[in-house]
This record gives sequence, structure tokens and C-alpha cells, in this order.
Amino acid sequence: MMFLGSGGSLWRNTSVSLCPDSSQTVCEPFSFPRGPVLGAAVPGRRGGCPLVSAFLLLLLGCREEAGLTLVWWHHMKESHQKVPQEPPGDPRVEYCHSTGSYESAACRALAETSLLICLRFSFSPDANAVSSGSTKSAAADMEAPLPGLFLLLVLLAVGWGSGALAAWATFPGGCELVQSTVDCTGRWLSSVPGNLRGDTEELLLDDNTIQVLGNASLLMYQQLRRLSLTKNRLELIQPGAFLRSQGLHVLSLADNVLFTNYSLTAAALSALPALRTLDLAGNRLTEDMVSVLIWNLSSLESLSVARNIIMRLDSSVFANLTQLLELNLEKNYIFEIDQAFEGLQRLQRLNIAYNYLPCVLEFSLTQLRVLNVSNNVIEWFLALESDDLFELEVLDLSHNRLLFFPVLPRQSKLHTLLLKDNEMSFYQRLPNGTSLANVTVQFLLIDGNSTNITTVSLWDEICHSNLSSLQLLDMSQNQVWYLPEGFLAQMPSLTHLKLNQNCLETFHLSEGDPLAMLTELDLSQNQLAELGAEVGARDVLPNLQLFNLSTNRLRVLPPEVFTYTRKIATVDLSRNRVDLCPQPAVAGEEESPPCVDIRGIETLTHLSLAGCGLRGLGGHPFQGTSLMYLDLSDNHQALSGDLEWLQDLALTLRVLSLRNTSLSTTTVDFSAFNGLVRLDLSGNSLTVFPTSLSVLELHSLDLRDNCLPALLMDVTRTPLAKSLQEIYLSRNPYNCCTLGWWDALQRLEGLQIPDWQEVTCSYASRTLSPRALPEPVLRSCRWQTADLALLYLVLALPTCLTLLVAFAVVFLMLKQKLLKMVKSRCGVSNPY
Repeated sequence: MMFLGSGGSLWRNTSVSLCPDSSQTVCEPFSFPRGPVLGAAVPGRRGGCPLVSAFLLLLLGCREEAGLTLVWWHHMKESHQKVPQEPPGDPRVEYCHSTGSYESAACRALAETSLLICLRFSFSPDANAVSSGSTKSAAADMEAPLPGLFLLLVLLAVGWGSGALAAWATFPGGCELVQSTVDCTGRWLSSVPGNLRGDTEELLLDDNTIQVLGNASLLMYQQLRRLSLTKNRLELIQPGAFLRSQGLHVLSLADNVLFTNYSLTAAALSALPALRTLDLAGNRLTEDMVSVLIWNLSSLESLSVARNIIMRLDSSVFANLTQLLELNLEKNYIFEIDQAFEGLQRLQRLNIAYNYLPCVLEFSLTQLRVLNVSNNVIEWFLALESDDLFELEVLDLSHNRLLFFPVLPRQSKLHTLLLKDNEMSFYQRLPNGTSLANVTVQFLLIDGNSTNITTVSLWDEICHSNLSSLQLLDMSQNQVWYLPEGFLAQMPSLTHLKLNQNCLETFHLSEGDPLAMLTELDLSQNQLAELGAEVGARDVLPNLQLFNLSTNRLRVLPPEVFTYTRKIATVDLSRNRVDLCPQPAVAGEEESPPCVDIRGIETLTHLSLAGCGLRGLGGHPFQGTSLMYLDLSDNHQALSGDLEWLQDLALTLRVLSLRNTSLSTTTVDFSAFNGLVRLDLSGNSLTVFPTSLSVLELHSLDLRDNCLPALLMDVTRTPLAKSLQEIYLSRNPYNCCTLGWWDALQRLEGLQIPDWQEVTCSYASRTLSPRALPEPVLRSCRWQTADLALLYLVLALPTCLTLLVAFAVVFLMLKQKLLKMVKSRCGVSNPY
């Protein structure tokens, strides 16, 4: 606890009790110059005048002066006690009063915290009534409590929440404390809190409104190791801000406006000898500003200057960063790099993505492990002609304008090469049969007064590169229409090959192919009409697990192509004109059309046959498989004929898509698919909800684009309702007068209807939302859905009553005549 004493002394309470009757406090005086408030004489006794003075200062907005006045007043009362002499001074208070920086966060927090303690001590006796060595009774110690109590109530009433009371409440209530980490993210703070723990090692101040990091902002946090000020309005860090934070290792200043006072901020950063990681992203910095900011940070290991306005880099920008391991330059405007990284001998990770580099020539960073130059406008990538070993492991050239396969280092450790979305092709053979075997390309490199000419053979040059360690090659979204002979032979370790979205017409598989380690092969969205394989080949793609052939022109695959792929699990044949074996016999045809045989492939679990034009499947095409995922969507005749083949999958199938297969209500009985969890029945002709679904324990059900007027009224009492987690219902002609099932679904706990805003119902040629039906429609629906027997009874009752009343009236009018008539006809003469 910190206290300010009378006569220009600072008092530190070493055994403070906040109870009003405490008289055992031992204080130690500190000597320091008087501040502007401490030097003022405050008249009065019994606490009245000092408290009034403090209150007036508060009303005038002088919060710091009010707090220091109260602290001074309290210690004036305690100044007659015997105390030891000459303890060491506190640097925080010395700084506040020697510089007069009462507006700084640290000084303000110190004064406000002291004020809270002083308010508790305002219940103590008058200073003039206390003598040295004397003792008072507990009753006398409670003299004059009302002024302090009055001030406390006034402070609470006026809502002094941003001052002392806020300092009391915001930590740990406002900022979250986890061990030595304090998280003050998104607290609308305009300055660094000064009332946090002094042993804080990590301070997170992201997403606040701090504009200036002052010289005293971090004085209390000398053990700080990580400081984050991302997404503030920071425009200045004063030169002395980090003088007491020499151990800071990680500093994040991203998304601020440091360009406004970058030279002063640079002076502050130069006082961090142990800084390892610095994030300056999103500060509108130019290359010259960056050079100034990092000039003296030779200890940096990781630097991010992403999302700035850097345009050109030369050797002077990063000259002093001899320990740098990682550099992030993405999303700038860089169009030229002139030996900017030559002095970074330890650099391992370099990110220059999303810039405007036109080419990379004479690449010579042998120590680099990861290079990301994606999303530029690169047309050429040429490594330096050297036999030196490059440490390069990952090279990302995707989303550029590469015309040719990159010329890579002759010796490297490259295992990942990403070339997606370029304009790349091979030109040894052209589609019109022309050969360019003897054609070379010359690059003219002009550097000052010197000119170098580099000659490259566009297809043979790849043979000089050592790609024996390559595991992932992504050449998707290019213009490749063939692969040069021996191209894949250089990659014996290849496990993932992506050639999708190219112009390939053929792809040849052969026994003993270097693709023996391949686990994923993607040939989708090409123009493949043939997948070649040697006759009798028994060792084709033995480790393949995923084979994607979708969206090609295939009608048949090589015989037994899947027989020797011992680990195949996923096959995508969608949008090819293929049929499954065995084919049903067709009258008039001697031979069955070509087909794909997947029977007996025990490892196969995922199969997609969407849009293959499948007709009624005969026999048992899935016999011997353990399919868990089957996609038969967009096959309009797949469910015609005998459906016994589908029952072969009842025990293993988990996901089934029958979208747009002309499915009617009575076509398929789903009750045997006990393991099914996802079912897609959208785009069909269902007119009645299939009752066989009620016994399943589905998690997801898609019923969109059907002809359903309603769902089952008791659907919420079925096993389906207990397990269902999401259901799609839109684009069906539901009847607005039979929406009891809709209300029941709304009440189901845990059920999501992702397309609930698109669900509509029909009423008298009107399309309405079931969430807010008009009252006239509701009334009309009540009449339509009422019990007809009751309705007939209501309609017949007035008629019956009318007839009864008419009969009674006629009877009363003709009563005498009727009686005489009865007597005359039925009467007997009296003997008397």
C-alpha cells in the first residue's frame, strides 16, 4: 500500500489494518520533494475542511489532486507516531512528483488507489487529539465518522466509476487474471491500467482506445514478458516507455497508426535488448519507416510488417537483423526486391504473399526453409545455378502467372511444392504435333552497368532439379495437357499429387511406377477419356487411399484397377458416363456395355457416383464392400427396377444421398438402415413423408424441393425426433392449415432448421410464412380443420328447435279440438 505523508515525506504502510479501530500501524517515512498538492496547507480539524476541499476538487474535475489531498490529510493525523528512519524511496511516487505527471496512467492509479484506502481511514480520530505514546479507548477512536462517510456516499452517488471505484472494480472484475497473464481485451481503456499486479508477465490490451504509451505507463510492470496492443489507436510510444521493461520478449503493435510518430516510437523500441518477436502489421508504414523502427533491434527473431505500404526493399532495410528467423511481408505493394535478404543468414521462414512481384530470378537463399510468394504476378521462378545444398522445404508459388514449371535448386530438401492457379504448361510437345525440342529461352538480367544472359531449356531444366524428397505436388488449375516422359520418375517419395482442373486427356498407370508411395491422386475436372494401364499390371498404386476422377469423360476404367490398390478408401467417379458391374442384360445386345467393377473391395468406404447417368442397377454391384458413404444423386433412373442391391449396404451405410433421383414415397423402405445418420432426399417427388424414416435415428435429414403438404403430426413422438439434430424443409407446398407438425418441431430441444427463413406454406393461392400467419387465415383454418360431426350438429340444432317450437304452437292452438276429437272417437258411454 502506498501513502503520501506530511512535510514532504512518503509513507509506506508495512502492517496496515483497514479496520477503524486499528492503532498498531507502523509506518516508515520516505523523503521526496513536495508535489503541487502536498505543499498546500489544508486548514481545519476533525477532517471536515480537508474532506470538503477534496470534494470541491472532485467537482472541478481534479481527481488526482483530490486523492493526494485526502492521503496527505490522513497521514497528517498519523504523523505523531514513532517511526523508523530513512527507508528506501519508491520510484513510482518519486517519478510522479518529480515530473508532475499526474495525468499519466500510473500516477492516476496510484492516487486513486490511495484515496480508497484513505476513505476507510477517515473514521480515525482527530489528529490534534492524538499525542505521542498515548492510548485511546475504542469509543474515542470512532469520533467524527460522518465526514468521511458523507464523502464516500457522495462519490458513489455521482458515479465516480472511471476513477478510484473503477480501479477497485475493474481488476480482477474488469480484466481477467490467469496466473501471470492479465487480459484487458475490449475494455474501452484509454490508457494502461495502473492497478494490476506488479508481477504480471503477460498483458493483453487488444481492441481498446489507447493512443499514447507514456513514459510511466509500464513503470509498475517490471516483469513484463509479453505485451499486446493490437487494434488500438496507438500513434506514439514515448522514448522512456520501456525503460523498466527490459525483459520484454514479445510485442504486438498491429493495426494502429504508428506512422504518425514513428521516429519517437523507434527510440522507445531501441530500449528493448531482449525483444524477440515484433508485430508492426497494419500501421501504414513505408519501407523507410520500417527501417528506422527496427534499426537497433538486433535481437529480433520474428518480425511482421504485413499490411503496410511497403513498395521496394533493398539491403539497407533489414541490415541489422542478424538473428531474424521469420519475416512476414504479405499484403504490401512490393514490386522490387534488391538483395534485401542477403544479410539475413539465419532467416528460415519468408512470407511475401499478396504483393506485386513480377518474377523471382537467381534465387540464392540457401538457408531458407519456407518461402511463400503466392498471390503475386510472378511469371518466372529461376533458382541460382549452383550445386550448393538449399535447405528449402516448402515453396508456395500458387495464384501467380507462371508460364513454365519453376527452375528449382539442383540440391534441396523440398517436400511441398504448391503451383495451384497459374498459367503453366509443358511445351516440348504442342497439341498440333509441333516439337520444340531444340528451343531455349534466354533471360536478360541487367544490374547497373552489367548484363547477364541466362539460357534455359524449358522442359529439360526440371531434370536437373533433385525432387527425390518431394511429397506434395499441387499443379491444379493450370493449362497442363500432358506430363513429360519421366516427369514423375523424379519424385519417388510423392504421396499427394493434385492435377485437377487442367486439360489432361490421358493419364497412364504402369507397374513399377514411381507413384508407389502415392496416397492421394486428384485428376478431377480434366478431359480424360482414357485412363491407361499395362495389361496384367499387378502393382499399380498399391498405397492409394483417395482417387478422384470426377468430371471427366471416362466411360470405363482399366480392368481390375482397384483390385491391387490394397488401401483404397475413397473413390469419386461422379459426372462420368460410367456404369457399375454387373450390368443387366439388354435385349438385342450380344455384349454388355463397359462398366466399373467395385465388388469385393473391402477397404472402400466412400463412393460418389453423382451424375453418372446410372440406370436401374442389376445384381449386387456393392457386394463385398463396406461402404459408409454413398452418393447417387442426379441419377434419375438409378432407383428404377429392383432395389434389392441397396439392401446390401443396410448394415454399414452411414451417409446416403438420393438427391434428384425421381424418388417417390413408396420406392424405398428405409427401415432396415439402422446405422444411417445423414440422409438427403431433396429434389424428388415425395408427396407423403416416408413413414419408414420414423424408426431411424438420423442426425441430419434433407427434404427440400419435394411435394410435401405436411409432415407426420406425431413426428415428435418417434425415435427420429429424439436423434434428429438438423432438418432442411424449404421449397415444399405445405398447407397453412395443417402446420401442427411445424409447431411441434419448433419445440424440439436441440433441433436446428438452417433454412427456416425459406420455409413457406400455401393458402388460397397465396404463399405465406408459417412463422406469422394473418389472423383471418388462422380463423379460416380453424373452421376447415374443425370436427365435421360437431359442425353438422351445430347446423342441425336450430332447425330442430324451430320445428319443436312450431309443433308446440300448433298443439296449443288446436288443443280443444284435438281433445274433443279424441273423446268422440275413443270415448265410452257412462252407465251412470
